[in-house]
Amino acid sequence: MRTSLRSLTSTFAALALATGAGAQEPRFTGRDSVLGRIWSLGMDSSQTFALSQTLSDSIGPRLTGSPGQRAGVDWLLSRYKSWGIPARAERYGTWRGWRRGTSHIDLVAPRVRSLEGTLLAWSPGTNGRAVEAVTVALPDLADSAAYARWMPTARGKMVLISPAQPTCRPDSNWAEWATPESFAEMKRERAAMDTAWAERLRKTGLTTRVLPAQLEAAGAAGVVTSLWSRGWGVTKIFQARTTRVPTVELSCEDYGLVYRLTDRNQAPRLRVQGDASFTGDVPVFNAVAEIRGRQLPNEYVVLSAHFDSWDGSSGSTDNGTGTVTMLEAMRILKRAYPNPRRTILVGHWSGEEQGLNGSRAFAEDNPEVVAGLHALFNQDNGTGRVVNISMQGLAAAEPRFREWLTRIPESITRHINVTAPGTPATGGSDHAAFVCHGAPAFSLSSLSWDYGTYTWHTNRDTFDKIVLDDLRNNATLVAMLAYLAAEDPQRVARGRAADQPAPPCRSPARSYEQSTR
Repeated sequence: MRTSLRSLTSTFAALALATGAGAQEPRFTGRDSVLGRIWSLGMDSSQTFALSQTLSDSIGPRLTGSPGQRAGVDWLLSRYKSWGIPARAERYGTWRGWRRGTSHIDLVAPRVRSLEGTLLAWSPGTNGRAVEAVTVALPDLADSAAYARWMPTARGKMVLISPAQPTCRPDSNWAEWATPESFAEMKRERAAMDTAWAERLRKTGLTTRVLPAQLEAAGAAGVVTSLWSRGWGVTKIFQARTTRVPTVELSCEDYGLVYRLTDRNQAPRLRVQGDASFTGDVPVFNAVAEIRGRQLPNEYVVLSAHFDSWDGSSGSTDNGTGTVTMLEAMRILKRAYPNPRRTILVGHWSGEEQGLNGSRAFAEDNPEVVAGLHALFNQDNGTGRVVNISMQGLAAAEPRFREWLTRIPESITRHINVTAPGTPATGGSDHAAFVCHGAPAFSLSSLSWDYGTYTWHTNRDTFDKIVLDDLRNNATLVAMLAYLAAEDPQRVARGRAADQPAPPCRSPARSYEQSTR
């Protein structure tokens, strides 16, 4: 029997809803009719699958300044418009525009193998042609003067500037199968290699930010890196530091192959063809939507998540899941609570990965929102259920959260720990852009699901890593918190613990040039 892709996708969507919304989940038994409607909309008719699939699979990565990011902003605005929620793209600056195409990286000698790798973000392409060159590893020399004399020998070569790993098996695999002595020896070997490589880099007299540009200036054909994430097949994907020649990232396994061939003088050659282009300075935007308050329109409950991503993969859990949490919460609120007491505003921030630029700019450009902020809820650490809420040094905030959480179903709140007074955020995610102003902004921290290893800034941050039950839980939680905060007769107090002052605010970089100064 032939089964169409359409029918398989429909079945998957139905199962995704059924597994979370069926008999396994307790029913809502509270007396608050609005909370009951929020529960029903969030748990029984969730849109998290459809929203996440479109964002991850169709729009994909949303690198700041890329066409994908602008397409994503347009999609957000269209979603809000379809739900009757006023929304806008709020420009805060410009960024270096860059378009990614395809990447092909091949070993062509001493044998042929197509390698797993990609151009790093903002890497130059190869201008429609393939660049083929022998490889050379950054040598171990005496000092910066010796490296300066060596640099001209890199002309025309692909230069490997990362250490090769002794194994690409995760430590958990070694712990399960190796003898204790073998595992310990591997870890000693790896630590010694890491120390030796760090010393090699130190002796160049150059930082890892500057070294690629120096190699480019010396005439290197390209730069090859690998930043293994200590998991099966996972590498971190960040940005290039070259402006004329390609910088490529290889998987742990394939980088090790090329490095060993190079180190053993077996004459490896790489062929790189990368389609990418710089598109000049382009405007960058936050996507902002709001449901205006009926009684206290100048007091705000803010839902917060960054929308941009790195572009080694789909950006599904960093921060597609945070984006969908807030998007779905707003959909639920519009239907269950269309006339809030306070204004409920959602910010989908750009430029978080480059230093919280979008949220910092919004806070700077909208002081009335910061002044009227009653509570901000930010989510940005993967797909897991929310399990911790820190009070960010606000000594008197805990009672409000305790009150709100008592009214939310125990099936959600049983996972959550409130940390008081907590420590004020100095960075890391967008709530810090408001915490520094002394405003009541809180991070909704989630279960790990190996986020740091497998999906945070990696080549494996794809739709299949989303845990839809947890995502549905988080969207329902946020919608309930927003409702309870909007109706609360008391403001969240801004008094800080004596030993927890708000950190100083940092101005956003409103252009790529500002970020490099």
